[in-house]
Amino acid sequence: MPDQTFLDSTELVLNMGPQHPSTHGVLRVILKLDGEKVLGTECIIGYLHRGVEKIAENRTYAQFNPYVDRMDYVAAISNGLGYCLAVEKLLNVEAPPRAQAVRVILTELNRIASHLLWLGTHALDIGAITPVFYCFREREEALKIFEKYCGARLTTHAFRIGGLLYETYDGFEQDIRDFCNMFIPKVDEYEELLTNNRIWVARLKNVGVLNADECKEYGVTGPVLRAAGVKWDLRKAQPYSGYEKYEFEIPTCQNGDTYDRYTVRMEEMRQSIRIMRQAVESIPEGPIMGKVGKVVKPAVGEAYVSIEAPKGELGYYIVSDGSTQPYRCRVRPPSFVNLQALDRMIHGGLIADVVAVIGTLDIVLGEVDR
Repeated sequence: MPDQTFLDSTELVLNMGPQHPSTHGVLRVILKLDGEKVLGTECIIGYLHRGVEKIAENRTYAQFNPYVDRMDYVAAISNGLGYCLAVEKLLNVEAPPRAQAVRVILTELNRIASHLLWLGTHALDIGAITPVFYCFREREEALKIFEKYCGARLTTHAFRIGGLLYETYDGFEQDIRDFCNMFIPKVDEYEELLTNNRIWVARLKNVGVLNADECKEYGVTGPVLRAAGVKWDLRKAQPYSGYEKYEFEIPTCQNGDTYDRYTVRMEEMRQSIRIMRQAVESIPEGPIMGKVGKVVKPAVGEAYVSIEAPKGELGYYIVSDGSTQPYRCRVRPPSFVNLQALDRMIHGGLIADVVAVIGTLDIVLGEVDR
């Protein structure tokens, strides 16, 4: 590549990544630099591409269900919920109230587990070692509940089309209560370590700023959007699985910088605990599966369902041709869409800020590449 001059200086093109986990997956970023200053970036993705959407066309609806857990493997339960809701919409069936309550509990627990992984690795990127040990300590307790419920810890395949496969185990409700009681003081511990830490504040404040209009322009959703002051959460805007029954707040900030995104996610974990506490005390009796045949064969049609995953809006668009396999399946993953804004967020910053901004986007490359 021939040298180009910019303000009488020679531009340097630097390759960053793909190293996992320092770029939060196999992400390669080509940086155009003037010294330490970033003039532009280009994201090279696809190193983890597995053709998940194409696989859907060659599997039955039920066979494809476990594949979605492998996209955002940090929040597998959210992937499963979105897919099941989309197929249920095609079938015009609804999960029973008991199944919906358990789905909400497990999905919110998964949101906490996802945010804990984000917080630990994000702090590690910036140079803070202690939080990752604290976060994984609590995340382990969440994973134990998943393991006791369905046998899996990471690619947690908990839901089935029409409801749940497994009834809750003995002591499930008490485990959830114990986790809720244990966890809130731990969030306070994380905040004591970081929130007013002058190094943390210096590395995050006014870094990677993305205002509300830019968020809308790029299609950014989730904590990144709410940190810019937009009060948009699909659990409130388009309730699903009975979220309209629970009282909780949508945390927002105003500056849209890396620090605000940290603040929003910390408060989101507290709100998830609030939802779980309400749900666990109101799990109704009854069946855990709706009326779905052994062979899932929706009528000809199409359906789009989106949910509020830990990283933003996760959508599934499924087209049925009346057979036992989807004619077409398209996923709208939040990590992929949010990653588009990386160049805008980093432009004019420093190399060290690139690391902070990639961390604050909370991307998972399994979801980006699919």
